[in-house]
Amino acid sequence: MPKHTGPVLVVDDDAAVRHSLQFILELEGYAVRLYADGADLFGDAALPSAGCLLVDYCMPGMDGVQLVGRLRDRAVDLPAILITGCPTDDLQRRAKAAGFRRVVDKPFEDGSLLDGIHEALAASSPGRGARP
Repeated sequence: MPKHTGPVLVVDDDAAVRHSLQFILELEGYAVRLYADGADLFGDAALPSAGCLLVDYCMPGMDGVQLVGRLRDRAVDLPAILITGCPTDDLQRRAKAAGFRRVVDKPFEDGSLLDGIHEALAASSPGRGARP
């Protein structure tokens, strides 16, 4: 099993998706922290310095791209992966500009989600930097 650095922070307004992702990721050996939305994430006073963000695009209040933009404004530079059911070219461009490492389509069938998380955690390990 690969060595993981830091938790995967899952931000998704759908409780069933959050818990399904938690189950899958914990089976793979990842530590997981769950958040219902951006406000829930911003309310966590102890965000880790290493890890990976797994953020849903379509959420009430602020979408996933806005959420990561606000985190970057606060100097939170964890690598991020956007999950979406409708990955348009415009969304791909916006996500890249916001600093997402990858956009992953729902449903997660081809292994790209786990590959992206593994790459993001490797990038956030000490000495490697967390830039996308």
